[in-house]
Amino acid sequence: MIVGDLDQQEFAEGLSGVGLCIQFGPFNLRIHSNLPTFTHVAYPLYAPYPLFPASQLIDFHIQITSPPGLRRWVRRQACFALDGHFPFAPYAVDHAFPALEWGINWCIATRAHHLLMLHAAGVERNGHAILFPASPGDGKSTLCTALIHSGWRLLSDEFGLVRPEDGMLLPLPRVIPLKNQSIEVIRQFRPQAVIGPEFLGTRKGTVAHVQPPLESIRRAQECARARWLIFPRWIADAPLSLTPIAKSQAFLLVATNAFNYEVLDQASFRLVAQLVRDCDCFTLIYSNLDEAISTLDQLAPNCQ
Repeated sequence: MIVGDLDQQEFAEGLSGVGLCIQFGPFNLRIHSNLPTFTHVAYPLYAPYPLFPASQLIDFHIQITSPPGLRRWVRRQACFALDGHFPFAPYAVDHAFPALEWGINWCIATRAHHLLMLHAAGVERNGHAILFPASPGDGKSTLCTALIHSGWRLLSDEFGLVRPEDGMLLPLPRVIPLKNQSIEVIRQFRPQAVIGPEFLGTRKGTVAHVQPPLESIRRAQECARARWLIFPRWIADAPLSLTPIAKSQAFLLVATNAFNYEVLDQASFRLVAQLVRDCDCFTLIYSNLDEAISTLDQLAPNCQ
């Protein structure tokens, strides 16, 4: 059963009651909300995601709700909570959906230490995966969104989740937050992309969320092995450049883009070293999405 099997009223009632149990890749979340500003946005964007029985193990019990006590009547706000604790200051009520999405990122980054977590986007095609470790503003989300609307499968936009037992990548195909100019870039590049409403004046500027293609969500339990490590950077009007880099440099770049490298200690060193050994490593400078996609398509055998 998926979220879309409910009508919008059933979805809202489930959220405002005991909460709905929604699966995102390897994580089971129970989400509770009493905010129509969240429900109206979440319903179409979450429609393809699977529901699971409340009897299953739940990784995160999360809420996006009105403030407790008298504050709910004084000022309309949205508060994110994990297990009944409120780790952040309240958000504007109209920003409830991006607040929840950022909160989920925080939950994973601070709690999922059974996995090596890289700050990286990931896509897969014909059994071959590309990881894009990058810093904010380097253009990884824009490039990742363009690729998954050009025949690649989304693994994740935010987390490269590496399983310690075998080094496999676990998919986490959640909605992709585009920011500022990237929103219009993708609207022009792929008009058929499902993009939610724009949220103006958030803590990260203007944000809109892209629903992954249905195949990526349906294959969310299908792991992949990394074949390439590519460190992207968007530079306006720059000619495309895909340049090999030394594995020693790639190791440092991957390690510094890990959320929990120090937490996993020797295991993280082993996993990053194995990842770098198994992958061809490049930097990518791009300004044109069509050129970038054409170049990346040629890496994977039988991609055309």
